Amino acid sequence: MFLKTTNLSKSFGKERVLQDLSFALDDHRMMSVLGRSGSGKTTLLKIIAGLETPDSGTVELGGRAMNGVPAHQRNIVYLYQEPLLFPHLNAFENIAFGLRLRKLPELEIRQKTAEMLDSLELGGQSKKMPGQLSGGQRQRVAFGRALIVEPQVLLLDEPFGALDSETRSAMQVLLKRMVAAFKITTVFVTHDLKEALLMGDEIALMQDGILKKYETKSDFVRDARTGVQEEIGFWANLK
Repeated sequence: MFLKTTNLSKSFGKERVLQDLSFALDDHRMMSVLGRSGSGKTTLLKIIAGLETPDSGTVELGGRAMNGVPAHQRNIVYLYQEPLLFPHLNAFENIAFGLRLRKLPELEIRQKTAEMLDSLELGGQSKKMPGQLSGGQRQRVAFGRALIVEPQVLLLDEPFGALDSETRSAMQVLLKRMVAAFKITTVFVTHDLKEALLMGDEIALMQDGILKKYETKSDFVRDARTGVQEEIGFWANLK
């Protein structure tokens, strides 16, 4: 197992947010985590990323314990719902930012960034500033900036929540294609049932700080707690 958490617990004051949470995820797989607001999904991602410290439990990456390893040394990228682009940099320079930090040769930076822009279908938008881009385009630039540094793990916190339904569908297809191409282990958090089923190779349900990871999507569909049966019943009874 490439990404593994064991007995993670976290409280904020008297509120227990995570309760002995454990899961394992193989390399190059995407796991969807379905859960309502306040269920602990974001806290889980922040602990994996190194942005929060668990009260107890461990995070392992490739067999190496991450507890105590600073966020910037984990080779993990955490993307929020909002793209959070650098407003003073155009699309090209936003995507190239991580490569410049690593002081790669200029020719290599330009080649890799141009290839990433083309992969994201943004070849004609490279000189535009974030304020000149649509919401979907800004999210694509954010993905490009994350993927170009080839992280070991990508953590996505409701990445399409602010997009309209048509743009959201297009972004779902694009993300699955890009993650598969770059072979990145991914945890995708969402409150949307359909999106969780569409995006994940594997799927888990988060409720009140407790995570249940399913052996198969069929097991997820059959579990009444996930809401799938209720959704099926709604459409079956609609006349």
